[in-house]
Amino acid sequence: MATKSSIHIKPCNITSSEAHNRRTPEYMRNIGDSKIYIVPELSADNEQWINPSFGNIALQTHYDNIKRMVKEKTGRAMQEKERERKGKNGKIIKVAGCSPIREGVLLIKADTTLNDLRRFCDICEQRWGITPIQIFIHKDEGHWLPGEPDAGDKESFKIGDRWFKPNYHAHIVFDWMNHDTGKSCKLNDNDMMEIQTSASEILEMERGQSKAETGKEHLERNDFILEKQKSELRNLDAVMRYKEYQVKCAEQEVQEAESITQALRDEALQKEKQSEMLDKAISDKRSKLNKEKGNQLLGAVADWATGKSKALKGDIEDLKFDLAEAHETIAEERKRTQAETAKLEAYKKTVAQQMESAVRNATLKKDDEINNLKDRISWRDKMLGMFTKILMQSNGTFRKAVDSIINFAKDTYRSIFSREEAKTIKSVMEAFGKNKEDYRAIGTFLVFTADKKENLSNSEYRKAVREVDDVAIGRYEQAQKRGNSLKL
Repeated sequence: MATKSSIHIKPCNITSSEAHNRRTPEYMRNIGDSKIYIVPELSADNEQWINPSFGNIALQTHYDNIKRMVKEKTGRAMQEKERERKGKNGKIIKVAGCSPIREGVLLIKADTTLNDLRRFCDICEQRWGITPIQIFIHKDEGHWLPGEPDAGDKESFKIGDRWFKPNYHAHIVFDWMNHDTGKSCKLNDNDMMEIQTSASEILEMERGQSKAETGKEHLERNDFILEKQKSELRNLDAVMRYKEYQVKCAEQEVQEAESITQALRDEALQKEKQSEMLDKAISDKRSKLNKEKGNQLLGAVADWATGKSKALKGDIEDLKFDLAEAHETIAEERKRTQAETAKLEAYKKTVAQQMESAVRNATLKKDDEINNLKDRISWRDKMLGMFTKILMQSNGTFRKAVDSIINFAKDTYRSIFSREEAKTIKSVMEAFGKNKEDYRAIGTFLVFTADKKENLSNSEYRKAVREVDDVAIGRYEQAQKRGNSLKL
C-alpha cells in the first residue's frame, strides 16, 4: 500500500459534472489553451461505467425523477434550497437543502480497474444504501514538473521534452436517496470514516489521514495542482530573489558609472568643438589683423590665442585621463558583477544538490518503511492462511460452515441459507464470539475462507456476505421464531 487513498464527497454540480467527466468536445473547447491539468493525448486511457439500472440518462433527468419520487412517497415537494427555522431557544438555525445526487472524487493507483471501483460501490450500497449512478476513471490529469523527477518517482513520465506527474483518480456519482421511503440517506462522521477505510482496503492502498487530524481543508482539483507546482519552487525562490537583487544592485552601479563616463565624453567633445571654433576664430582674426594692424599686432594676437588654445588642449588631455579612469572603473565593476553571478550560480547548484539529497534520503527512508510494511503484511497473510488451514483441518463445524457458504454462493437458484446451514454458521460464530460485532467479524472471516478455497466471483461473494451478515445479526432466528421464511 504505497499510495494513500482518499475520497471527498460533496453535492454534485449536475450542470458541469458530466461535461467534465465525459470530456465532451464543448467542454474541451471552453477550457481552450488553459489546459493546466488535462493532457488530451492521454484521454484515451480514461474509462467509465454507467449503472444499467437507471439507464443512460442525463443527471438532470435523474434529478427530476428523484423529485417526482419524493413527491409520491412523502406527499411533499423535495426541499432543494437552504432554509431557516427558529430553534427552541429562539435562535435561527440554517437547514441545508436536499442533495439527492452527490459526487465523490477518489484517489486511485495506475492499475486500479472499474471492477475494483464497482466492488467498492457494492459495499457502499449494501452498508449505507447509497447507489452508484456513474463511475469515471481519469488518467489524463496531473501537473507538469519544473525539471526531471526525483529518483524515487515511479509515476512521472515524459511527454515530448517535459515531465508529467499524473493524478490518477475516479469520479463516482451517487444516488443519495432511499427510494422506498423517499428520504435521503443519513451518514454521520463515523460512516464517512468507514467509507474511507473501505476504499483503502478494497483498492489495496494506504489510508490517508482525516481532516480532523491534519487540520487541512480539501483543495479542489485546479487549486491542488497549482499548489503542488508552487510548493516545488517555494523554498528556492526566496534565496534566488535575494541573489538576483544583489546582481541588480551591481548592474545599477555599472549603469551609474557608464552614465558618468558618457557625461565625461560629452564634456570632452564639447571642449574639442570649442577648440575647433577658437582655432577658426584665430585664423579669421589673423587674416583680419594682417590687413588692418600689420604683422606686429597680428603676432601679439597670435601669441595670446595660442596660449588660450594650449590651455583648452590641456583641459582636453585631463578629460581624456578622467575618461580612461572611468573605463577602468567600469571594467572592475563588470568583473565584480561576473564574480557575483558565478557565486550565485554555484549557490543555486549547491541548493539544488542539497534538495536532491534531502528528497533522495527521504525517499530511501520511505522505501524502507514500505518494505517493512510489506514484510509485515506478508507475514500476517501467511499466519492468517496457516490459521485458516488449522481451523479447516481441526474443526469440523468450521469446515462444514465454510462448505455451506460455498454451496449456497454457487447455487444460482437459492437466495437464503437452509435452516441447517444457518444453524451451523451461527454455531461457529457463538463458539468464537460473544456479541453481534464479534459474530459479524467471524462471518467476514468465514466468507474470506470460502473465497480463498473456491475463488468466488464478485456476485457470489456479495451474495455470501449479505446472507452471512443476516445470520450474524439474528435475522434468521427472528424469522424462525415467527415461523416465516426469510425473503429479501
